[in-house]
Amino acid sequence: MPPGPPYLPSTAQSGLKPTPLPDDPVSAVLLALFVGSATLHMAIFQLNRRRSHRFFFSALLFGFSMARITALTMRIVFAHNPTNVSIGIAAGVFTAAGVLLLFLVNLMFAQRMVRAYLPEVGWKKGVRWGFRGVYVSVGAALVMVVTVSVHMFYTDDVDVRRRERDVQLVAGTYLAALAFAPIPVVLGARWWAGRRAGNGGLVREKFGKGSFRAKMGLLLTTAVLLSLGAGFRAGIAFAPRPLTNPAWYHGRGPYYFFNFGIELVVVYMYGLARFDRRFHVPNGSKGPGDYAKGLRLSVNKEEDVFGPADEDEGVNVDREEVADKADGDDTSGHIGDDSGIASAELEERYAYAQRQSEALDLTKKSSGENV
Repeated sequence: MPPGPPYLPSTAQSGLKPTPLPDDPVSAVLLALFVGSATLHMAIFQLNRRRSHRFFFSALLFGFSMARITALTMRIVFAHNPTNVSIGIAAGVFTAAGVLLLFLVNLMFAQRMVRAYLPEVGWKKGVRWGFRGVYVSVGAALVMVVTVSVHMFYTDDVDVRRRERDVQLVAGTYLAALAFAPIPVVLGARWWAGRRAGNGGLVREKFGKGSFRAKMGLLLTTAVLLSLGAGFRAGIAFAPRPLTNPAWYHGRGPYYFFNFGIELVVVYMYGLARFDRRFHVPNGSKGPGDYAKGLRLSVNKEEDVFGPADEDEGVNVDREEVADKADGDDTSGHIGDDSGIASAELEERYAYAQRQSEALDLTKKSSGENV
């Protein structure tokens, strides 16, 4: 009788079939680096939480790092149990699923940038629900990819496998588009805001710490890297090769680089650049003007700096925040107590926030919209 499911794939798989050498040492090094990223993001999350500020994006990147640790562990186990197809399936599922968390983080940051550049547009109900629909679609794509990827190992029906491969191609292409989406969204918002401002200067709602140039640079760089990885995976799906004749792009080098290598750069960039400070938004932001009104005239305790404990997002008060008028940036990245800020700096920040709010009100009145 022919062997039953799960069946071995008939086409070459990305990364090929792992073996103790060279996969064990490579996977072990990558695993250790992801342990470091998990530790970094959980430390940031816990330190912020103690200051009554819960920046949940740090928890998301901790979860992503744990998913990558699991995937690499499964690959090492599979290298020592090559006949256990179920372990290989598990490794593939964790590899495919984890990166979607990074896509979600970038999309949410892109939404915040749109609201800062174009508050009267970014806060519209249609735009808000559009972003929410995209977030839901990421989950739906994940379910489709995981379902068909697993089921393909449990059926030998050629017609069913062909339809499931079509689902993989559509989902992979869609996810690659989502990885790229923050780039045109943010650049488009920046261009539109500048065009509308004309000679009067760019009006935008300041949020978080550091300059808009630094925020945009961080977001666009990570989006380019994630797009490169997603595009590579989608391209492999469109160019299958027989199991006995894999192409260069199925090799271990491209597999480790375009999956784990790129993602390591992204998670460490976010952690070391202190994205938990750069992408703060005021608690309870619900409409235009709320980002700019996040500045406080007096700061006496940690809750005033980081926001109350019952919210997921922080208040954009920080020692070097005002320098954005000159397009400056802060690279200190320390975790410390920001109380005791000089009153002159606070008054300058407050006046700047007031000017932003007044400019925003004038923009809304001229466009016929209510605040």
